Amino acid sequence: MALNQAWLDQVREEILEPDLPICDPHHHLWDFRTEHVEPQYFLPEVLADVSSGHNVVSTVFVECRAMYRAAGEVALRPVGETEFVNGIAAMSASGGYGEVRIAHGIVGHANLALGGEVAPILEAHIRAGGGRFRGIRDAAASDPHPEIQGSRPNPPHRLLDERFQAGFQHLARYDLSFEAWLYHHQIPDVIDLAHRFPETVIILNHLGGPLGIGPYAERRGEIFDQWRRDLTELARCPQVVVKLGGINMPVNGYGWHQRPSPPTSLELADATRPWYEFAMERFGVERCMFESNFPVDKRSVSYPVLWNSFKRLAAGCTADEKAALFHDTAARVYRLDA
Repeated sequence: MALNQAWLDQVREEILEPDLPICDPHHHLWDFRTEHVEPQYFLPEVLADVSSGHNVVSTVFVECRAMYRAAGEVALRPVGETEFVNGIAAMSASGGYGEVRIAHGIVGHANLALGGEVAPILEAHIRAGGGRFRGIRDAAASDPHPEIQGSRPNPPHRLLDERFQAGFQHLARYDLSFEAWLYHHQIPDVIDLAHRFPETVIILNHLGGPLGIGPYAERRGEIFDQWRRDLTELARCPQVVVKLGGINMPVNGYGWHQRPSPPTSLELADATRPWYEFAMERFGVERCMFESNFPVDKRSVSYPVLWNSFKRLAAGCTADEKAALFHDTAARVYRLDA
């Protein structure tokens, strides 16, 4: 149970459009994460969330540095995460835990800055994934401010590094996509990467990471204007798709976690609507997918309320558009069969 469960339970809502099929394309699984509201997030915990009312039929796991191998070649240790997640996916696929397919697709980590030496690591992930391995996230989020650096300090402009790009070019060979996790001021680096490698699908995580704390506090309008310009340019790259979500973290500056009670779905939708509507306008629903980013976003909102907010944001869409946003885009991009 989440450490903030009593706080989350203050807001309970009727599930909107409960029959709408959902593929949640971004969640994590881990243990021993004492800095998070869910120190352990295994199959029982994720099932409790995805089974809380919405019609989630499948999910995609995204790397979070969980269960790395304790020994052996350092570059191969992240394969332990894929082995761990594939075991959970196999449990789910047995049918003994309901119809939802947890971790139906798996995104792992490999150090692309290894250049050509990354190829055997990609092959090891594919073998460990049991037919479920779909892509790599080599996080590039970087900001010099101490409030924002977080647990993964990265050099600036990692995506433009020659060694990184030498490793990146191997993704297309193995039909693997790339998850771009960075902050809003780094989106131009994704644009450069997309122009250099048009054959590789790039998935922009968390709406491009708009920051709202530290030096970015009280500058939301200015940041939104720059983000719109950069996203417009990025949308011209046809192989880039966007995950709609992941902006309820403390770093995004809305402060939901500091309130006496959590936000309602209407409050969430009203506060964040401009980001979602602009991304959908520029990329089209066929290149957009709603994501939970759980359990990270659980610090601010419960799973049923979060997906209710997404459904409010999509209220004006047609049935076909909703199918794309909530399921079909993710199923196509990650090549899922359900």
